[in-house]
Amino acid sequence: MALLEMKHVTKRFGSVVANDDVSFSVERGEVHALLGENGAGKSTLMNILYGMYSQSEGEIFFNDEKIRISNPQKAIEAGIGMVHQHFMLINALTVIENVVLGYKGNKPVLDLKAAAEEFSKLAARYEMEIDPWEMIENLSVGQQQRVEILKALYRDAELLILDEPTAVLTPNEVENLHKMMVKLTSENKSVIFISHKMLEIMDMCDRCTVLRQGKVVAEGLPISEIESIDLLAELMVGKGVELVAEKPLATPGEPILSVKNLSYTDPQGIQRLKNISFDVRAGEIVGICGVDGNGQSELIRCITGLISKKEGTITICGADCSHASAREILNHSVAHIPEDRHKMGMIGKMTLTENSTLTHFCMPFFSKNGFMKWKRVDNYCSNICEKYNVKTPGTKETIEHLSGGNQQKLVVGRELSENPKLIIAVHPCRGLDVGATNFIQRCLIEARDKGAAVLMVSTELYEVMDMSDQIMPMFEGQIMGIIPQQEATREELGKLMSGVKDEKLQPA
Repeated sequence: MALLEMKHVTKRFGSVVANDDVSFSVERGEVHALLGENGAGKSTLMNILYGMYSQSEGEIFFNDEKIRISNPQKAIEAGIGMVHQHFMLINALTVIENVVLGYKGNKPVLDLKAAAEEFSKLAARYEMEIDPWEMIENLSVGQQQRVEILKALYRDAELLILDEPTAVLTPNEVENLHKMMVKLTSENKSVIFISHKMLEIMDMCDRCTVLRQGKVVAEGLPISEIESIDLLAELMVGKGVELVAEKPLATPGEPILSVKNLSYTDPQGIQRLKNISFDVRAGEIVGICGVDGNGQSELIRCITGLISKKEGTITICGADCSHASAREILNHSVAHIPEDRHKMGMIGKMTLTENSTLTHFCMPFFSKNGFMKWKRVDNYCSNICEKYNVKTPGTKETIEHLSGGNQQKLVVGRELSENPKLIIAVHPCRGLDVGATNFIQRCLIEARDKGAAVLMVSTELYEVMDMSDQIMPMFEGQIMGIIPQQEATREELGKLMSGVKDEKLQPA
């Protein structure tokens, strides 16, 4: 029996049709995957369901009643909860304060202690224990996601929308999430699961609906009837696509990046990096894998000049860059694809043209005496959009209106356009569809084959194993070893990421 029915939903933004006559239903007690490329209309459809947008046409039925969801509060009152890909939490508040924020409940006076006790019981029930009095800023990404899920369940959600829920989780956290979803469906609750990870869809979901260019191309397809992940990918993209970019054998040259005895202690006195040493040579990809929070971010920030107070030496293209600024680092032919494109890679309110030169606007080619050569910049941006297949109405469009995949392709295009000697790519394909992922992976491999040194950070073991020539697992601020790609196994890497060291490995 259907819990949710969206019938003939259309959403227009001016002349752009984001959802075109979409019909979509979710049964009680099922996990229903919503699939499609970046920009296919998935997020727009879910934002309509959650009251962020209103549909231009169509009807929504929930629990057999026709409803009009004008805002998220109405969705919550109806029994619909949503966990966004970018969490909606306030770092300066505690867990329980975030959970009750804006929630009226059925009591005239807020009793925070009683709410915390109720929250703890709920967390134990779903095996997602978390301290209700802990500050959000002190939680890992996986723990923050737990808070978002439990916040929705605390508000009696019958339908839970999970947008890219495993994008920032470790394999163990993904397994725990799966157990939680099984528990929910056993209680006759339902889950809409949005993901680009084909193996997870096949493993976790009961049915799937596929959108392509705003239209439904497959509705309510049972996962058990799908023969392979290749067929699922083809439904999404509309043509055959490689799930893994082909990579010829590397022919490494001289070291481009050399890190020696690097250590870093943060302002709170916590040592984040401990005596790290490694090289990245021309013509090779070195992949760093590890659970988020084990020093990867600090390592990249030290190398890119975003952290100044550190010990050890960093050499780039033969120059000592141990105490260089971020601008000076970039001037040594370094490209940086940052871990969070929204916070570090782009400015949402700026146009594509403006974003295309954020890291090198001061070059004489683009500016003179403080004045930008906008016609030249616009042509430059157009060339990036064409070469890197950035789908946009035009270069004057603000970048926040593009899909995540197209935003990332513009960032990647900007960083690779000057043929850098060193490319630092952090989670370059996080949250991207199979087509965009394959495209960006091929761009990095092509740069490697032209002689660039590539340092890549990813929490996706399959991506690290497929892309890297050398693999360095990290645990608690240390490199656990350096493993040639041909010798690496998922099991071995998983152990190293958990701190179990193999003495036979090449030392870092």
